[in-house]
Amino acid sequence: MNIVFKLVILLCMVFCHITDDYYLQGILSQMKQRKWWEKNAPHPMYRNDYKMALFEHAFSWSFTVTVPLLVTAMCTANITLMCFILGSYIVNTIIHALIDDLKANQLKISLVLDQTIHFIQILATWGLAIFVM
Repeated sequence: MNIVFKLVILLCMVFCHITDDYYLQGILSQMKQRKWWEKNAPHPMYRNDYKMALFEHAFSWSFTVTVPLLVTAMCTANITLMCFILGSYIVNTIIHALIDDLKANQLKISLVLDQTIHFIQILATWGLAIFVM
């Protein structure tokens, strides 16, 4: 696989990141914030429901970002790459949820740092996938 094709995969992953992290979140962008639940569903039963929204968005992001790799793996019948992608879903989902929690709930990091870490996730996932290819 030539370098141009690999770079196109990376650009597609970045595009998928922008699409999912900004356009596809919908109500999850609000529901992953603890303060949204305190305001809209103040009953103690709902105090941890923001965690589910964080997880659901993080899983969606992890899946979306790896779609270009998944298509490549399926078109080339690369079982090793498919297994790597499955593992990356788990790792990237956990990292993404933790980072978004730091930004949205703990107010410990800015949007710039949040996005920088997500780009590092993409680069690391792409780089490891290229190695596996």
